[in-house]
Amino acid sequence: MPHGTPYGGPYGDPSGVPYSDSSGGPYPWFAAGAAPTGWPHPPRQGWWGPDGRLARLWDNRALRATALTGLLSLSGLIILALVREQTGTKGFMVGLGLAVLPVPLIIAVFRWLDRVDPKPWRNLLFAFAWGACAATLVALIANGFATEWLMTTVDSSSSSGRADAWGATFVAPFVEESAKAAAVLLLFLFRRRDFNGLVDGVVVAGITATGFAFTENILYLGSAFVSDQTLGYSGIRSTTAATFFIRAVMSPFAHPLFTSMTGVGFGIAAATARHQRVRRVLIPIAMLLTAMVLHGVWNASATLGGYGFLIVYALFMVPMFGLLTWLTLWSRTKELRAVREQLTAYQAAGWLTPPEPIALSSMRARGIARDLARRTQGAAAARTVSEYTAYATSLAFLRRQAYRGTAGPDFTTREKVLLDRLWERRETAQPALAHAALSVPLPRPRRVPRPAPGTMPAPFWPTPPYGGRYAYGYGSGQGYGFGTPGPGYGHGHDAQAQYRTSPTYAPWGAPSSHGAQPPTSSAKPHTSPVPYDPGGPESHL
Repeated sequence: MPHGTPYGGPYGDPSGVPYSDSSGGPYPWFAAGAAPTGWPHPPRQGWWGPDGRLARLWDNRALRATALTGLLSLSGLIILALVREQTGTKGFMVGLGLAVLPVPLIIAVFRWLDRVDPKPWRNLLFAFAWGACAATLVALIANGFATEWLMTTVDSSSSSGRADAWGATFVAPFVEESAKAAAVLLLFLFRRRDFNGLVDGVVVAGITATGFAFTENILYLGSAFVSDQTLGYSGIRSTTAATFFIRAVMSPFAHPLFTSMTGVGFGIAAATARHQRVRRVLIPIAMLLTAMVLHGVWNASATLGGYGFLIVYALFMVPMFGLLTWLTLWSRTKELRAVREQLTAYQAAGWLTPPEPIALSSMRARGIARDLARRTQGAAAARTVSEYTAYATSLAFLRRQAYRGTAGPDFTTREKVLLDRLWERRETAQPALAHAALSVPLPRPRRVPRPAPGTMPAPFWPTPPYGGRYAYGYGSGQGYGFGTPGPGYGHGHDAQAQYRTSPTYAPWGAPSSHGAQPPTSSAKPHTSPVPYDPGGPESHL
């Protein structure tokens, strides 16, 4: 057989299948591993390209984690040496002790914001380490070179103080925000499943900025302590006390506020359909520029004197912090509503009991379910309820991604995995959640926009084991899926009373074969998933 592709095959075979005969079957010597002399081999893969050796090495998760850990460890050691060189051992220890004080409070705030769908600790640990080590090292080196360049090239007659002011206003915001944004970008690219929306972007960016501010505070507070030791200052009027009050008491959220703007941009990009590529690129860039502007205004206020700083702080920074707080809480409320709306499909399909979408969409009900499980069955049961809640939330967000066209081609596989994990924990979690749902006032029914026919991956539609055919909010005239189907959207708060008085209700610990309790049969609902087309939902967005 001649070389080349005269018959349409990539290696001269008419079938188009490498190393095959005209019928499409492989040659016997290829199956045996002994190709004839002169038989063309596949082209060698180089180091570059999507299938190159570097790409294959980067796909190795263990190697990638080792490389990142080594990079962050090396950056931390260099930062430690540089800060200790500027502050001395005693100044470093004082700065470290004071700088660590606001860190637990800031991290606790961001973890509280992230309670709906908590991110893995490894992601947050990476973000904090990147901000404290890699981003700080880049900023320290780049800011030093930039200040020297300003003094020697742009304005050689300017003083060191003036060059520092120019560098802090125009150079430092660009360098520092870009360095911190790199952590958000890496998690956005390589931990995409954990990046679902605006809240995730704010949390990741805020934790990164907290790490950056932690290391920066060590340097500032340590230097202030050395200055006090040299000048003989001490007590409440010392430079150390003033620096601590400004950086740790008045503005502990300054760096998190700036970088959270970048997180907002990546959060919006995560919720944008895949085909809207221009928006997915331009919005993070625009929000990164916003973070730089905020940072520059904040640094410039230090050159305006005491009253100028207070004016900028009161009229600019505080309103921006309040706006970001409101936006994050509003987005978290939308996430809880999305949990309720998306899980109703699985409740109608028989995977969840009727009260679960209501309980899982309330942080108060989640806490009640965990406490109830802990009091009655112990800590292991409380952990099971927490795991069940986390998997159900991930399932709801996965289905929301499918509506938006961002779920990816492995939607069906991921959906099956999450449903299996829910099914394994249902006997412990479902009764607790059913009891907790009674403490939550039902929301006002609202119509949920539905995708165009044929564009949404079909859910699992088995025979419901819990009695109700329709989910709450999707046509049940009696609420919570009980009773006969009706044309409306439920009866509002009457549905809760209907559930309490229905024969299917059983409080915690009372066995029941239907309603809020798990089914007596251990068989899963029958499933017939439809393959997911990643391009389908985008047609109606």
